[in-house]
Amino acid sequence: MTYCCGLMLEKGLVLMSDTRTNSGVDNISVFRKMFNFSVPGERTITLMTAGNLATTQSVVSQLEERSKIPDERDNVLFGADTMFQVATRVGRLLRETVAERQKANDREGTRSFSASIIIAGQIAGMEPRLFMVYPEGNFIEASTETPFFQIGETKYGRPILLRGYDRTMSFEDAVKLLLVSFDSTLAANLSVGMPLDCMVLEKDNFEPLHERRFDSNDTYVKAISDEWNVALREAFMGLPDYSFYDPED
Repeated sequence: MTYCCGLMLEKGLVLMSDTRTNSGVDNISVFRKMFNFSVPGERTITLMTAGNLATTQSVVSQLEERSKIPDERDNVLFGADTMFQVATRVGRLLRETVAERQKANDREGTRSFSASIIIAGQIAGMEPRLFMVYPEGNFIEASTETPFFQIGETKYGRPILLRGYDRTMSFEDAVKLLLVSFDSTLAANLSVGMPLDCMVLEKDNFEPLHERRFDSNDTYVKAISDEWNVALREAFMGLPDYSFYDPED
């Protein structure tokens, strides 16, 4: 399992992913799940992946190979005119990859090769856009009503985002919000783990504004986790007391 999240802000896009993959408690590994493709001054596109590792690695490898092809018809990321076309092409590639691996596996078993992808980026002359692509190849786009996407182990970190997100917030506050969301997920689910990869894509800046990997010894991550725990306890103790007895008795 994994956890990846992308936020859409007025100033741009903020992304974060974990790096843990596991096939049981005794087989845990670290793999990057965030990948950026940029042409300075022209476009920047970032993908985050969740699901079957063989499927996601195959998709990313094919995208990397095709990004080197001069023929725009085969250049999935750099040959597309819009981010919508990028999402369409990546969705098609994901669907084909899942189908091919599932077909080959059907002769041996019933293992699932499902995967999902978050696509974030901007092409010159257009607005930044954020998409979530499903294993079937279809996708949805972020909007004012749905300003962030999560894939993987989403349920533990979602309440934090729902209460703390503000489209006008600064990039720094958005990173802090995501760290709190990930901290809640890390505390509740062992299938999500450090390090965490973070990327900030500023509007009309066609290369990452900020990139950082937070490892388990990062002092800022530890401070966020410790102070969030204290703040939660203080908030709980400050809530109105509950009594078994009617105060009017």
